[in-house]
This record gives sequence, structure tokens and C-alpha cells, in this order.
Amino acid sequence: MLWIAIRMLTGDRQKFFGLVFGIAFSTLLITQQLSIFVNLLERGASAVYDIKTNDIWVMDKVSRTPDVVYPMPATALEKVRGVPGVKWAVPHLRSAAAIRTPEGDLEGVTVVGVDDTTLIGLPENMIEGDRALLAAPDSVFIDDVGATRLFPPGEDFIGARLELNDRRAVIRGVTDSTPTFTSQVTLTTRYSNALAYVPGQRNRLSFILVKASDGEDLDALTERIEEQTGLRARTRDEFARDGIDFIIENTGIPLNFGITVLLGFIVGIAIVGLTFSLFIRDNIKQFGALKAIGVHNGKITRMVAAQALLVGFIGYAFGVLGATLFFEIFDDPTFKGFYTPWWIPVLSLVSVAVIISATGYVALRGVLKTEPAAVFR
Repeated sequence: MLWIAIRMLTGDRQKFFGLVFGIAFSTLLITQQLSIFVNLLERGASAVYDIKTNDIWVMDKVSRTPDVVYPMPATALEKVRGVPGVKWAVPHLRSAAAIRTPEGDLEGVTVVGVDDTTLIGLPENMIEGDRALLAAPDSVFIDDVGATRLFPPGEDFIGARLELNDRRAVIRGVTDSTPTFTSQVTLTTRYSNALAYVPGQRNRLSFILVKASDGEDLDALTERIEEQTGLRARTRDEFARDGIDFIIENTGIPLNFGITVLLGFIVGIAIVGLTFSLFIRDNIKQFGALKAIGVHNGKITRMVAAQALLVGFIGYAFGVLGATLFFEIFDDPTFKGFYTPWWIPVLSLVSVAVIISATGYVALRGVLKTEPAAVFR
């Protein structure tokens, strides 16, 4: 009987493909939009994820994220180094600036200053150039995504000179960095150079990167740093979460993406429900004939369930495949590092199950109410 149900479904090609399209489109929209939403939120913590050598970030009490920071006095560095349990502590600067490109255009950038001696704070991987080149005078490294914004494709920009706040900056390397939430161009240089590039003010130190001694409890160390210095200390995971929470609380992204996902769910129900109802209505005589020859409602229910499961499986597979290939097909620097977390396809599967169950139940009611004698009238 299940084979008859499948043949009834695939026999009407227009409605069969309409059902598959409805499920696939809904799955694609939910999976793709949720993936973009999650990856955009993680961009708020990209600066934290790119630096893997430290355990703790120390900052002024009012600082909240890598991009929302209030500078500290230089004396704060020695205070942190004097806290028991601190293996080492280095300065880290992040500040907004403006550059004038060789073409004369003005572009906003983020200047990152890393420790002069150890280069702690520099992204792990280099796409072009050597880390040692950062010691050269006026040397800066540009992030790979930012380079695509400043220079035409294929142009050799290594050695290019930029005017950074009325000072010369020479690009000597390209870092493999995760773009920030604002996707602003990032220029990395030594801390001493960064102090000269950013606008002058009394306090310049943005963060202090701390490494805990071996066997030291990080939570206990952060509390100790706060008690002895009066500053704010956060572990890497906590500070990354702060950046994500800031985007959630201060932007309309969650609401906008939530509306889009809800619309995908509603559209799926509308398309699949309407098409499935039309399919059942067109085949009501066949179901009536089956009931007339003795097929009971239990088998009819299993037949409709098999039809719904087949459509749901095919549509879901196409939808997830399309959402996964989306970031591969659109090879744009904007989507660098974007991926689909494992739980999003699971959530999409639950949504498809709800859509299939709801529409299948509505369509099944009409079949179960059909009288066998109706087929002979």
C-alpha cells in the first residue's frame, strides 16, 4: 500500500515538485539565515579569537568589547605584572584612525598595536610576508579582507605607502584575520608605532594581555587582578561572550533575522499546505476507492504519512545542501569564516517535521471523512 501511495504522489509531477520546492525553500531560508545570524554574532568576538596566546584580557572598568574601549594609563601595565599568578603581561592597543590611500581616498581603519618584543597580539597565520618584517620602520600588516577593499584584485600592494593620520605607513605583510563585525580594515603594527599613529591623548593603553602561571585558576586570577588593580579582568571566553552580547543587546540583528526565519517557516506551511491539500483533493476518489475495497483508516493514515515523509526528506536534503553550498558558491570576502553549526540543520529538521505534520494532518482529515460510497456517485 505504501508503494501505491508513493506512485500516487509522484504521478502528479507538478504537485510533487511543488511540495518538494516548498520544503526545500523553507529549509534553505531557515538554515541560511540562522547561519548568517550566528556568524555575524561571532564577528563581535573575532578580535578575541584571533589572539590565542593569552588567557585573560584586562581593561578599564567601563570597557565592554574589543571595539568599545576606554584607554588606561601606561602605569596599569606594571600593576598587572605585579599581581601574583601572572606569568607575563603585554600591552595591546586598538583604536580607530583614518588613512589616505595612494589614490587619495579616505578610509576608516582600526589600528592594532602589538607588543614590540614578542609580537603577542598578532594573528597566528600570515598570508603574505614574515612576522619579522614588523620591526622595519613604519611597517604595518593589513588584514586579507581589508586588502580587497583598499586595492583592486591582482594588484601587488606589498610596499604600498599609506598616509595614516599624517604619518607614513608601509604595508609589508598580510595577516589571516577574521573580519570584525563592522568589517573595517585592520592595520597591525608594533605598539610603539601605534602610539604615534593614533590620535594623541593622555591615556593610550587599550588592553593588557595576560598569561596565567602554570596551574593557576583563571577565575581566581581575574578576581585577584580586579581587587589589586581596580581594573576589569575577563577570561578569553568571557570577553568573547561580552562582544556577542553587546551586538545582541544594542543592534536590531536578532529581531530582523528572527522575522526572516519566521517568514521562512510561514511560507513553508503556506506552500506545502496548499499544495498538499490540492493533491489530496485531486486524489480523493482514489482514496475513496481504496476505502470501498476494505482499506481501513489506519492504512490510509500510513499512506499519507509516507507521502509526507518522502516529500519532507527530499525537500529537506535539497534545502540543507543549498544552504551549505551558499557560502562556497558566493566566494566573497564578506563571508570569510562563515560556516553552518551542526545544531542549525537539526533545528531546520524540527521545523520541517512541524510543517509536514501540520499540513499532513489537515490534508488527512479530508481523506478520513470521505465515505466509500462517494466514489460511486
